[in-house]
Amino acid sequence: MSLTGGDVTLERDGHVAYVTLSHGRYTVVTMEMRRLVAERFAEIDRDPEVRVVVVRSDGEHFTSGGDIAGFMEVDPIDLTDLGHDVTAAARSPKPVIAAIDGYCFGVGLEMVLSCDVRLGTGRTQLALPEMNLGMIPGSGGTQRLARLVGLSRAKFHILSATRIQAQQALDWGILSGELHADRDALNSAADALAQKMASLSPAALRTAKEVLDRGVDGPLYTGIELERKAYSMLRATQDFAEGVKAFGEKRTPVFTGR
Repeated sequence: MSLTGGDVTLERDGHVAYVTLSHGRYTVVTMEMRRLVAERFAEIDRDPEVRVVVVRSDGEHFTSGGDIAGFMEVDPIDLTDLGHDVTAAARSPKPVIAAIDGYCFGVGLEMVLSCDVRLGTGRTQLALPEMNLGMIPGSGGTQRLARLVGLSRAKFHILSATRIQAQQALDWGILSGELHADRDALNSAADALAQKMASLSPAALRTAKEVLDRGVDGPLYTGIELERKAYSMLRATQDFAEGVKAFGEKRTPVFTGR
């Protein structure tokens, strides 16, 4: 293994951007790929035509994790910012959907935990196995998993490096919707969800994401105040006026993001 290799491609279909991890059957994530994830999201965030993002992999598995040997080539001080690149989805103002088939381990799970919606198949398996290496998750895994499934469950799976099976992940809310039969069905579901979101108001989408993300970690009263102010702000948008008008005219609204 090395620090380099693999690729992260970016394609766009209408208002939907597709970020695809590519590095062999197991999609091993190298340091270079981590950097590329951040670069692709920077492109997405600058593009006003992109309203929704889908993250996927072209390997047999979403990813078996990071380039383990490569870590020994990185100076410890440089690892303090390790998780910034691969968690770019969390900082993007646009909704991000992760389509997860097969293994999603280590940095891969940390990457998808930073996404907004996660879809999977019956063979999806999730894990933070860093404890097997005498290490802990370093790209947000401890904090995001605990917030999503609760402290006790997160401790069990992180401290024992035990995998989370697909049905468990669905029952606990890590995965959403239903478990899809195979990769094709998963991709179709991700595409359909992305297209549905892309037809909605970009202003409302990014505002809802921010209110949810900012509000959930604060006191309830603070979150409600944030929601009220955001609601009032959206009242002034052209999209809201279009939505109300279309509702009255019994037609599909055409949102522009203004």
